[in-house]
Amino acid sequence: MVQAPLGVLRPAANLRVGSMPVQVLICDDQEAFRAAAREVVNATHGFEVVGETETGEESVVAAGQLHPDMVLMDVHLPGIDGLEASRRIRAAYPKVAVLLLSTYDREEFATRIAESGAIAFMPKAAFGPEGLMEMWARAALVD
Repeated sequence: MVQAPLGVLRPAANLRVGSMPVQVLICDDQEAFRAAAREVVNATHGFEVVGETETGEESVVAAGQLHPDMVLMDVHLPGIDGLEASRRIRAAYPKVAVLLLSTYDREEFATRIAESGAIAFMPKAAFGPEGLMEMWARAALVD
């Protein structure tokens, strides 16, 4: 069995292999997490970062301009929060998969997650290449 080099994952069967990579927009108000998320996306075969934003409002505008396949969205943002930004993105661009990320406990906003249209919530501490691929696979099943 041939293994992928350390830090690089082979794409799952449902990823668009041989065509355009999955384009990812990152929205987080903390530069440190945006940099970490960028590293995760860049280390995951079949994915690429197409843009980064710091606020919910910026993410909605960027989704319209950049046409990402997936948005990695922090829940707690200045201005409109990630839940509302996710709801707006999904209403305007239903094919965009939004993954909510936070350091806070899911139970704090569990009732609003379903209303946001996001495909899932993931703690930031658990986010990595495997989680990114798993969430994209989940989005492909819903699509």
